[in-house]
Amino acid sequence: MTLRVAFLVFDGVTLLDVSGPSEVLHQAGRLGHPYTPVLVSPGGGDVTTASGLALARTVAAADVEPVHTLVVAGADLLAEQPPGEELLEAAATLAEGTPRVASVCSGAFVLAELGLLDGRRATTHWRHAKTLARRYPRVHVEPDALHIRDGRYVTSAGISAGIDLALALVEDDHGADVAREAARELVVFMQRPGGQSQFSTALATPPARSDLLGSLTASVLADPAADHSLPAMAASAAVSTRHLTRLFQTELNTTPARWVERVRLDRAQQLLLDGHSVTSAALHSGLGSDESLRRTFARHLGTTPTEFRRRFTTTRPQGSPQ
Repeated sequence: MTLRVAFLVFDGVTLLDVSGPSEVLHQAGRLGHPYTPVLVSPGGGDVTTASGLALARTVAAADVEPVHTLVVAGADLLAEQPPGEELLEAAATLAEGTPRVASVCSGAFVLAELGLLDGRRATTHWRHAKTLARRYPRVHVEPDALHIRDGRYVTSAGISAGIDLALALVEDDHGADVAREAARELVVFMQRPGGQSQFSTALATPPARSDLLGSLTASVLADPAADHSLPAMAASAAVSTRHLTRLFQTELNTTPARWVERVRLDRAQQLLLDGHSVTSAALHSGLGSDESLRRTFARHLGTTPTEFRRRFTTTRPQGSPQ
């Protein structure tokens, strides 16, 4: 049985949000599990992507026959301002009665604007996660996930994460073996280690509102390796440990220890990318020992310091000639 998948596109859409998932479906078809992709736009005709390339002969949303899955592609403009009425009407028309509705990157803003994600878990590009959460407070935004399923809705992180999402859809439809073979053909992870935080400071907390906490956090950022235990920070700020903990929770929605650990992790990541050894990165970030650094990387990023450095400092395979 061929499954029809509609990709909702529009002027300014990110091309990889469409081409990446489409290629995954194509590979599944080569393995004997065909999909029929349908390019859909609010009014039909040609659509110009953000890169300037055109998607030709799209079908108007009102003219599309029933599909099994809707994939709403993303664009930076969706996070900058609410989606236009034509796009919303097209998405609503396509989503009605469709068994599975997905979004790539900022396509989640379209689903959220329609109220389809109210009370549900969702994700988007790490850079837009705070905007999504602020604009749609009824959506439970999880900024570090690569993709999230909640009921018939599946949302994914930024751009290339659309490939991860499509592989997950193929696995749901045809099993892990088919998805794994498609991933092998595309030479990508079937399930990438780590979340969006391995690519960005996606979980960075907002600036402190009070001068007291602002001054304290600035001193930690300036020297993460110094003594930033709760008693030391409380003494520096001339407040009790209980009051300081309350300030962190109220203004930054976290604990002092978690915030300091995240700052130290960010510094360790940068040190590794700057060429420091694992031992040096652990020492100068304030995480202390190699083992502590490894545990922190595993907990937050789902990878090791050595693998992180290899993944983000070169496109060459390990052991390849320079």
